[in-house]
Amino acid sequence: MTGLTGLTIAAARDGLRQKKFSARELAEAHIAAVAAARPLNAYLVETPERTLAMAADADKRLAAGEGRALEGLPIGIKDLFCTEDVATTAGSRILEGFRPPYESTVTANLWRAGAVMLGKLNMDEFAMGSANVTSAFGAVENPWRRRHDNRPLVPGGSSGGSAAAVAARAALAATGTDTGGSIRQPASFCGIVGLKPTYGRCSRWGIVAFASSLDQAGPMTRTVRDAAIMLGAMAGHDAKDSTSAPIAVPDFEAACARPVRGLRIGIPREYRLDGGPAEIEALWQQGRRWLEAAGASIVEISLPLTKYALPAYYIIAPAEASSNLARYDGVRFGLRVPGESLEAMYEETRGAGFGVEVRRRVLIGTYVLSAGYYDAYYLKAQKVRTLIARDFASAFENCDAILTPTAPSSAFAIGEKMDDPVAMYLNDVFTVPSSLAGLPAISLPAGLSDDGLPLGLQVIGRAFDEETVLAVAAALEAAAGFSAEPAFLAGGRA
Repeated sequence: MTGLTGLTIAAARDGLRQKKFSARELAEAHIAAVAAARPLNAYLVETPERTLAMAADADKRLAAGEGRALEGLPIGIKDLFCTEDVATTAGSRILEGFRPPYESTVTANLWRAGAVMLGKLNMDEFAMGSANVTSAFGAVENPWRRRHDNRPLVPGGSSGGSAAAVAARAALAATGTDTGGSIRQPASFCGIVGLKPTYGRCSRWGIVAFASSLDQAGPMTRTVRDAAIMLGAMAGHDAKDSTSAPIAVPDFEAACARPVRGLRIGIPREYRLDGGPAEIEALWQQGRRWLEAAGASIVEISLPLTKYALPAYYIIAPAEASSNLARYDGVRFGLRVPGESLEAMYEETRGAGFGVEVRRRVLIGTYVLSAGYYDAYYLKAQKVRTLIARDFASAFENCDAILTPTAPSSAFAIGEKMDDPVAMYLNDVFTVPSSLAGLPAISLPAGLSDDGLPLGLQVIGRAFDEETVLAVAAALEAAAGFSAEPAFLAGGRA
């Protein structure tokens, strides 16, 4: 049944309904694929017994003609989503052993739609990272390799486990979260599709918080259509989340078939980086030509405050992180390291439980929120954020969607850039602006680098206009015809 792991969500859904195979057969094939993918360290927790139990229930429903939207489809869950009685660590030692007594809204929505759980996926600790090397439980390896170079590569972050599992066919799809690019950048590095919905489209309830005004759940899949199917199940208003938008969930899958003829596609001049790789620029220009051939018109636009997005983000996100992570003190749950006093226990617990990158961001955040610096840094960054959102609003007066590269490079080797946090942060240069503005954006694989690694294109849309984003992405996907597969699937990594 190994061929079952190569199916898309749409094809697997149709195959189950047509009784070409059972949910149990599909589940067993993916349980075997998860085991085969262990060298990638993509999964932190495997749940084969639960997988088979959920598949058995799916087979009963399918036999009765009561199949739901995702009935019997095996997916992986990023370890930032609380899953009832299944370990949830957020990639951190400080939450090691934590088994939530409740289910996040997004995963509950997926289970109600009939999806089958394969396990919990590795991630950068508390979603802080762009390479999935900050996890307390080891780095994730990208299933891709450079031509004639067997060095392990990063899968991107923070949703690197999700991206690697989907690319390695160890899940039909996976959930991710995106704060500044953590769905889109790993999707680009691993040659899959990653969709960050509009802030508020998916509930944040039950997702371990990093930066509350930025975090947003989204799907990671192998096709644009699959992303639309997943988002349809994940999205919806949630009264438990005050930031959840009371907006109806449209038919995202149908939007993928919309023509792009007549749409205006914006090309922001500020996204051209001095000294950037020529292959990134070439792919961007190719994407422009594909959309023109499909009947869209290209317009040059300006997003003048783009250069301030990254510094503003790395003030706002750490500030919110320092506040959110204050709850991990050794008192209520998770790790506790005894000390001679309550204060000593706090210090020992947080020192032992948090990794280097988390400690760095907590310190930055605490600093910019402290007396005397709040106005100079945090308040000013929030003002810049408002102006960046205004830039996008002005741009969308002249275009219907925006086309950019997803990342400034292809995947790099594990260990590279580790001694230079700023170089690591620059991986998010193309993704952070839309996150600050709360806009929907998707990354899709559109070509290969000179050394054989996937490169992504990004489509950004107006708030709550995921339908146009999906339509444009589907047109690009059809034109690109990306069919390359990682070396891992051939049984090797060379």
